[in-house]
Amino acid sequence: MLFNSLNFAIFLPIVFILYWFATKGSLRLQNILLLVSSYFFYACWDWQFLFLLIFSTLLDYYTGIKIHKAINQRKKLFWLWLSIGINLGFLGVFKYYNFFAESFASGLTLLGLKANLGSIQIILPVGISFYTFHGLSYVIDIYKNRIKPERNFIDYSVFVSFFPLLVAGPIERATHLLPQILKKRDFNYYKAVDGLRQILWGLFKKIVIADNCAEFANTIFNNSADYSGSTLVLGALFFTFQIYCDFSGYSDIALGTARLFGIELLKNFAFPYFSRDIAEFWRRWHISLSSWFKDYLYFPLGGSKGGMWMKIRNTFIIFLVSGFWHGANWTFLVWGFLNALYIIPSIVFSTNRNNLDIVASGKYLPTIKDFFAIGITFCLTVFTWIFFRASNVTHAFNYISKIFSSSLYRIPHFQGIDKAVPIIFMTMIFLIVEWIGREQQYAIEHLGTKWYKPLRWAMYYAIILAIFHFTGKEQQFIYFQF
Repeated sequence: MLFNSLNFAIFLPIVFILYWFATKGSLRLQNILLLVSSYFFYACWDWQFLFLLIFSTLLDYYTGIKIHKAINQRKKLFWLWLSIGINLGFLGVFKYYNFFAESFASGLTLLGLKANLGSIQIILPVGISFYTFHGLSYVIDIYKNRIKPERNFIDYSVFVSFFPLLVAGPIERATHLLPQILKKRDFNYYKAVDGLRQILWGLFKKIVIADNCAEFANTIFNNSADYSGSTLVLGALFFTFQIYCDFSGYSDIALGTARLFGIELLKNFAFPYFSRDIAEFWRRWHISLSSWFKDYLYFPLGGSKGGMWMKIRNTFIIFLVSGFWHGANWTFLVWGFLNALYIIPSIVFSTNRNNLDIVASGKYLPTIKDFFAIGITFCLTVFTWIFFRASNVTHAFNYISKIFSSSLYRIPHFQGIDKAVPIIFMTMIFLIVEWIGREQQYAIEHLGTKWYKPLRWAMYYAIILAIFHFTGKEQQFIYFQF
């Protein structure tokens, strides 16, 4: 069930009404309803994989209790590694088996040996990377004595499978979400209105910008050998805005939806394309995943305490694992490697925490220095997205080599370019709105709230009209494949 589908437009109001009226304020009934609704939401993708989600939930629920009860460190470690091993084992089989099998066979071929390990024709369970990380953070936090295990299975299950975040995050922590699930929730009109406003902005980003940019990015990337370097640059830019508006649009809808039920999820994006360096970009892009790797991989590896060599080593490990988390393809590993390479100079010269505040805070325009810093960071990011989008490494290198050719100076042209002009115009408007609202939780959080009511509603209707006008073929969110 897609957030941008008619099915979800029917599903959400029904759950909302039942949640606030049929449960009569009972926390137990609210949580049961959320769990049933979440399982129904997930089963709409493929009901068979619902059993995998329930098994993963049972596994971490049980091992969390056993870790807490264990009388010695050896038993604690046993239950911890049992949970980690089974969770990562499922993730490995469903997501990475074919990659490793094919890579191993290719390696043997280079040595003059033949191997046929076979491949598994299996559908990747939607959201498996996200709910697996939910469970792993939970059992690790129990092992580290940061939290105590939740004894109520329904409440814990809601933490794992709460439908707004189930299939594409944000990756929640038990320390943040579980207390909200256990606490009585009362309807708040202003929070609900704010949630609807964030949902509206998320739908605009997904339907108007991301889905339309996807059409042009696909045309250019899928036929890159036929186009000039300038057109390929345009294709990379289309994908750059597609992936941001697609994923941050999903996050906006997820956070807004959760707020309708009195729950606040972790912020996942903070206007990353206005970053002044790569370190700042990664503090603002997919925040929940970046912080997860920092807390559960970077720090356990030693973090920044072991000297410069350890800092560099751990940084490369984090980014390579992050790349591999996104998919079983060498393109994602190259993407992760490039981002690590970008960030290393700031680590070496201790400038990685220079830009902690939002750019041009309290001002209309950035300084000349910040303007060029944003431009350079944006260009570096666009370059890495080519590897993220390319079908394989060869495709990516061919794409890039075509950009850096004499055809770069031609006027961009591709089939359907006339249709792209309105989308380019809407993307420019989108960027202006994002810039104006860059110090808020989301771009239109306060936009128009102090205007006369007719003007404010005119803005909302304009966004709604744009959504309906630019609606094309219903497209799945990019991060559902991860």
